[in-house]
Amino acid sequence: METAEVHTYDVTVTWTGDEGEGTATYRSYRRDHVVSADGPPDLVGSSDPTLRGDGSRWNPEQLLVVSLSQCHMLWYLHLCALNDVVVTGYVDAAHGEMAMNDDGSGQFEAVTLRPQVTVTDPAMVERATALHADVPALCFIARSVNFPVHHEPVVTVG
Repeated sequence: METAEVHTYDVTVTWTGDEGEGTATYRSYRRDHVVSADGPPDLVGSSDPTLRGDGSRWNPEQLLVVSLSQCHMLWYLHLCALNDVVVTGYVDAAHGEMAMNDDGSGQFEAVTLRPQVTVTDPAMVERATALHADVPALCFIARSVNFPVHHEPVVTVG
């Protein structure tokens, strides 16, 4: 496949968890950090609470699932607009599953997207449901991961 152009994405991750001892021990530092980029507000992050993180901050695993959900939604809405499907509501309760290995490493096994979509006309329901299957070939994030991304859409008329 030939690439027509390259897009770049620059972000900065700044660790803010030094409590005076740095990483002298596994328990001597917080996993807190700030993600920043030109334009959007800063995003506060940490590790998963089971890995000594702060549960009030976003962790990388959540952000991966969010990225898949956002990308799917944006491509889906685009396809609906091109196919005369009028969407008036979209909520996705996405779910990711990560398996941990004995050595402390891990990997995502799957992510399931569960979009609840509202359309304006009963005649659109079938097409609105079918368009979800077209998104994986287009979604930049889904095309970049090495685990399955499942879709369980529900389309209703509002």
